[in-house]
Amino acid sequence: MLANLFPRAQNRDVSPLTIMFLKKVKFLTLFLAFLGVCSPLLCAADTKAAPLFESFPWVTNSMVTTWIVCLLLVFLIRLACGRPSAVPSRGQFVVETILDLVKEMLEPIVGRRALPAVFPLLVCFFIFILAQNWAGLIPGVGTVGFEESGEFVPLLRPLGADMNGTLALALISFGAWFAIVIRFAGFGGLLKDLFGNKADRKEIPALMYYFLSIIFIGVGCIDLISIAFRPVSLSFRLFGNVFGGEVLLHSTGYVFVFYFLELLVGLVQALVFTLLSAVYIGLLTNHEEHEAAHETA
Repeated sequence: MLANLFPRAQNRDVSPLTIMFLKKVKFLTLFLAFLGVCSPLLCAADTKAAPLFESFPWVTNSMVTTWIVCLLLVFLIRLACGRPSAVPSRGQFVVETILDLVKEMLEPIVGRRALPAVFPLLVCFFIFILAQNWAGLIPGVGTVGFEESGEFVPLLRPLGADMNGTLALALISFGAWFAIVIRFAGFGGLLKDLFGNKADRKEIPALMYYFLSIIFIGVGCIDLISIAFRPVSLSFRLFGNVFGGEVLLHSTGYVFVFYFLELLVGLVQALVFTLLSAVYIGLLTNHEEHEAAHETA
């Protein structure tokens, strides 16, 4: 429903990247819906992600923070862009500049062919996680609350400090990786990349080639295990850094040096999550482009 706030820009003089982003920005609201519905079903590693309302026990303080940040993001982007025009306003220029920078960073990783499908997801990952990380640095988030059964319950809690939220983001990334890889590389391409023999059959003896095939099958099994643990590594990395930063700030009273450090950590973690998601996708989608270019040459 919130996606309807964004105009379907039809002006061809407007940056195609801006039009694509405005059409696909509903990913932000899809994140909101996924976290709101699915995160209570995921692991509850952090007991401080506590319910706020007795009538709605599935609504936790970190989910309320997520909703507020998402609504602010949608409002600010809509306010900045307005109706895209050939002569951009200051807000539209800022949005286009950010999108161009992200595009230049992602295109060499995922490949030109997969970029139109991957870009909206990855840019929303970056903006969403960055906003959530920095929301936890606002004084009062995590420190203002009430006592319940002798335990302090914050009214608001950053999403990254709740294992439910980071795991939900990691599962979205993992599901998107599988869908995009199947779309651009195919199921056969995925199996070939995992278990296929990478040696050139014309350059080595047949016996050695078949022996290497057995080795590559074993390596593929190890790769499957590493792929299965990607959601775990993505979620724990983001959770550990944000949760550790929250504890540091609350225990030191928001000392400026640590506050500035956490601003950088929030930016770096959003960038790391986005780039790792892009690398996982690009290992297969961009790999196919390099092979085609090599064969052409």
